[in-house]
Amino acid sequence: MRNLRLLRNGGCRPAATPGTPRCFCLGAESGTVLVGSQHGLLELGSARDAVTREVDLTVEGFMPEDGSGCIVGIEDLPEQECACVATAAGDILLCNLSTKQVECVGSVDSGLSTMSWSPDQELVLLVTGQQTLIMMTRDFEPITEKQIHQEEFGEGKLVALGWGKKETQFHGSEGKQAAHRKQTEVSLASAWDDGRPRVTWRGDGQFVAVSAVCPETGARKVRVWNRELVLQSTSEPVSGLEQALSWKPSGNLIASTQEKPNRHDVVFLEKNGLLHGEFTLPFQKGQVKVNELLWNADSTILAIWLEDLKVDSSNPNSYVQLWTTGNYHWYLKQSLHFGNLEENRLVSLLWDRENLYRLHVLCQGWHYLFYDWHWTIDHGIGENSQHVANVAVIDGDKVLVTAFQHAVVPPPMCTYELQLQQAVNQVAFHTDPRHSGDMAVLDADNKISVYRCGQSTMSDPTVRFGAVGGNGFKAAVETPYLDKTYRVDVSSVSNEVMNPLGLRFLTWLPDDSFLVVGQGKHAAQSVLHHLSAVPHETEAEEQRLSLRLSVPVDGEVISLCCSPATRTVALQLADRQILKYFWEASTPILEPWRTSSGSSVQFPCPCMQTCITRISGEEVILGLTDRCRFIVNDTEVASNITSFATYNEFLLVTTNSHTCQCFCLKNISLKDAERKSGDCSPPSSGSCTDSDVARQVFLENAENFIRQIDSVNYINLFFTELKEEDFTKTMYPSLNGSSKAQPHQHPDQKKVNIICDVMRVAMENIDPQKYCLSILTAHIKKSPPELEIALQKVHDLRENITPDIKAVSAEEALKYLLFLVDVNELYDCSLGTYDFDLVVMVAEKSQKDPKEYLPFLNTLRKMETNYQRYTIDRHLKRYTKALGHLSKCGPEHFSEFLNLVKDQNQYCEALKLYPPSTQEYKDISDAYGEYLVQKQLYEEAALIFARAGIFAKALDAFQDSGSWQQALCMATRLGYTKDKLSSLARSMAGKLVEQRKHTEAAILLEQYTEDYEEALLLLLEGALWEEALRLIHKYGRLDILETNFRPAILEAQKSQLIFLDSQKAVFLRHKSRLQVVRELKEKACESLQDYEMPNCPELDLFSETSSVVTASDMNSKYSHSNSRISARSSKNRRKAERKRYSLKEGSPFEDIALLEVLGESIRAVETVKGDIRILLKQLVLFGYNEQAGALQQVLEEILQLMETSIPEIWTPDLQQSSVNPVLGPNSTANSIMAAYQQKRMMTPIVQDPELLIPPKLNKNLQWKLHLLQ
Repeated sequence: MRNLRLLRNGGCRPAATPGTPRCFCLGAESGTVLVGSQHGLLELGSARDAVTREVDLTVEGFMPEDGSGCIVGIEDLPEQECACVATAAGDILLCNLSTKQVECVGSVDSGLSTMSWSPDQELVLLVTGQQTLIMMTRDFEPITEKQIHQEEFGEGKLVALGWGKKETQFHGSEGKQAAHRKQTEVSLASAWDDGRPRVTWRGDGQFVAVSAVCPETGARKVRVWNRELVLQSTSEPVSGLEQALSWKPSGNLIASTQEKPNRHDVVFLEKNGLLHGEFTLPFQKGQVKVNELLWNADSTILAIWLEDLKVDSSNPNSYVQLWTTGNYHWYLKQSLHFGNLEENRLVSLLWDRENLYRLHVLCQGWHYLFYDWHWTIDHGIGENSQHVANVAVIDGDKVLVTAFQHAVVPPPMCTYELQLQQAVNQVAFHTDPRHSGDMAVLDADNKISVYRCGQSTMSDPTVRFGAVGGNGFKAAVETPYLDKTYRVDVSSVSNEVMNPLGLRFLTWLPDDSFLVVGQGKHAAQSVLHHLSAVPHETEAEEQRLSLRLSVPVDGEVISLCCSPATRTVALQLADRQILKYFWEASTPILEPWRTSSGSSVQFPCPCMQTCITRISGEEVILGLTDRCRFIVNDTEVASNITSFATYNEFLLVTTNSHTCQCFCLKNISLKDAERKSGDCSPPSSGSCTDSDVARQVFLENAENFIRQIDSVNYINLFFTELKEEDFTKTMYPSLNGSSKAQPHQHPDQKKVNIICDVMRVAMENIDPQKYCLSILTAHIKKSPPELEIALQKVHDLRENITPDIKAVSAEEALKYLLFLVDVNELYDCSLGTYDFDLVVMVAEKSQKDPKEYLPFLNTLRKMETNYQRYTIDRHLKRYTKALGHLSKCGPEHFSEFLNLVKDQNQYCEALKLYPPSTQEYKDISDAYGEYLVQKQLYEEAALIFARAGIFAKALDAFQDSGSWQQALCMATRLGYTKDKLSSLARSMAGKLVEQRKHTEAAILLEQYTEDYEEALLLLLEGALWEEALRLIHKYGRLDILETNFRPAILEAQKSQLIFLDSQKAVFLRHKSRLQVVRELKEKACESLQDYEMPNCPELDLFSETSSVVTASDMNSKYSHSNSRISARSSKNRRKAERKRYSLKEGSPFEDIALLEVLGESIRAVETVKGDIRILLKQLVLFGYNEQAGALQQVLEEILQLMETSIPEIWTPDLQQSSVNPVLGPNSTANSIMAAYQQKRMMTPIVQDPELLIPPKLNKNLQWKLHLLQ
């Protein structure tokens, strides 16, 4: 029972644009469309009269200059950063609107009539002038080519078994000749049919349907092909099938139109080509032609573009109709009349891919329009018993009204219907509760028909009973009558371009005046029109509404609600601000809605339903978003509300868990209302207890509770409904924020366990025989369940020699236990008690076959006790217990023990079972060490080996882990000779050098191989100058100073200078490039500021400096039949898989890549400060003051450069966004939209926020030598 309501509309009309538009597509950037004309390609922005970019295709000869060219298809390809254009001459072009570069990637000699891309943009289908289909990849590599007109049906042809043939059927008086009578011939395509093939893809892109005129019959046929262009099916012969074609995105039906002898229908075909349903258009046969059909993205709305056929000399009228379906009935919900002016003729229309209910329209006079719709329920508002709860449903030129107080009938049935002269677009009920049955209906001709109740005794012929009257029954419901019809005319400019549905949010005020919202002079402006009736001297059928007042609104109005009690109207703008309009003031004013504290109200997110009410006397505005978020003023109070309504001082809400809750708004504060609305969770079955409200009182009176219930079944139900949830915090929170729950006496125990224990003890004290089943339930309900205790109680019942007459039998108790617990789990639990009588008792009551468990139990009985328990534990996968029992079985079972340890990785548990001095302990340690070596945990393996005295393996493991000190210790324990120890040290020194550990390698060579000269060379190689000087003087080798040391420090000084110079050059180059990229992106964003609220968060991900690779230098030709097409090289096939942060100029994340390398440069220079300080000291020590001073000066300059550049590179906004990222795991739609409003989206969106944090410079390190300054 929903209607479509216009949320907003807008558009643009560029001035002085050459040519006329032929087709258009949606741009990758939100709010832009690409329009093709006879001369080229234009991009229209969201701002009024704005052509943001254009490419002239006549310059390079792709289209003729005389305007005879035609573009047959456009597709924006965001991943390739260009638009694909197909011309009627047969060229396929890639146009980059940023660089104005055009690349011809293919051509077809016979020309093209259609180009259609799959929804995933992986395939493109071309229809040539010779009626062939060419399927190509996104890189324009041909897959195959097929003729459209095929003789066979396709792969989906049904197999006919001969049953039911006409030759075998009974034909009555007509005789057998009827079987051979020719079928009625299919009529030719309509005279106005342009003959062009139509292409439509299924929503998932797996199949494509093509409608074309058959050259043999002259009628249209629809064929379905798969992605490899293999024919799947051909439609059955449909007489009068027309050109329009659209596949429902959900995939089940293909929509087209059919002209029948007496009517004009929209028909639906299945994928197998068979007809499946239809509905009739509200026009006479031959009155209109259907140009196109379009489904919106979620398959709920079907848009139909029509034009008049019978036109004498004037241009035909154009229409767009929006149809929806429900309960097997098709409703015409909106009708847009574009008139008959040539400039208002439609060129094309499209549904948006992201915004499901946005329709884009392009007119011949370069007028681009878009309309945003949303679902609403139009109902009356009443506060007394006379209110009949009317709900109005728009159905073309009828309004179906259901009075829910009298009759609840399923749509499309209704209580009564109103017949209008034109299609209806809006219905508004009177906002005065005393006249809740009165309605105002706005039709497509901008006329308002006013229906009133209770003031006329004459029946109205335009009002007809529906499902409640006729056949001798008298309807008890009062019907309205048509009182007046008013024409609405608020246009101030006579030659203004036609904009259907220029008025929205029709509201009937209590003083019998009307409010409507119109479009302002600019794209992001609205006008609030206050209309009132002009008194007429004569009783004319049609009167006029005069414009009492027009109030300009700086913003787009997206909702409007009225409060008859406070005489105020609330307007919600697209930026979520709320404005208040006082219509009864002496000079009506429009001002921001303010709270009692004086702050202006702004919703956190746009709301589809709004309402004004009072909470404790304060006037507030309520809002509900399409994502179930409920808002009071500017605070979100709940996120699971599906609908709400106010009635006097009560608020009713429904939740997505199918519950309805009612709140009294009279005697609570606004904060209480927010908190109370925020908890809209359904009641839980566990709330039947008061254990959370007064737990201690309950526990102290457990026996009284049991005696009062006195029912085993109810007590069992009580146990099963217990939950680990504190309902004083979840379901029944206190309004003042404090919980009434008592402090828990057992904070370390679970609530359910405490209650089960107390109740069980109480039942055992009262009558354990009577409450036997409840006692078992208490054991099972605990966490973890006490299965063994419960089983033992059942076993005791069986062993009881003199049972009580009232007592539950063991069989009954066991049967009940099997009802609570899975039989296999109970069997395993009984087996784990090692009590075979208990096992047999459980098995007998289960469905187990004795042949399965008796041989197993008999085998266990014959085993030794420890080995028997080991076998049971291993069967139950209780490996820790199994090892404990097996370790007691003697050394003959140790090999089995060790195998189990290895299989289950139970090494730590196994080591606990044997003393460290035993051989078993050593064997387990050996196996454990080998396991750790396999896991490459060499150091831990070495420790295990060493502890167990396995020194040889410990030595190898220590070497692999790099622990050379421990390795030398193990070598000593193994009694290595001096030569063997020296060889080991030299081997480890080589590995340390590979790891850049020159100091440790030098220690090994000096101390264990006594080769101090090689140790010195290693120290010089590692730039360990001070340690090298120590060894030179220790061994008195001052000659090495001249031969090795001095040249080494001079060479190190040169290397550091080269390194610093290269880092400085790279830093300056990347810094300047970053400034350029940011300036370009800022200009690009400024050009989009006129468009309100972008819809895609990825808008700024794509740099405006991006470019497209130009024409490929490798082409391949593909020829088949009489068509030729050249395919582009595949060198860019994997362009989308390039490095995420590429330094290539124009890449989408170039600025992030520059931040990354600039940070790396700063950290690299920061790292060498300590090394350079040590080098400077050595240079001064040996008299190289000039070289030392030069190195110090260069380092000081580059550090100063980087320090001053950091605030320029990592700006405060950038650092703030790293703390509060726009997109991330904690982001919401609200925060992202707020970031757009604050223009924070200039900040790059990255998955690595640490890149936005500047590197730290360590100023505590004193690296400079003052004697060099």
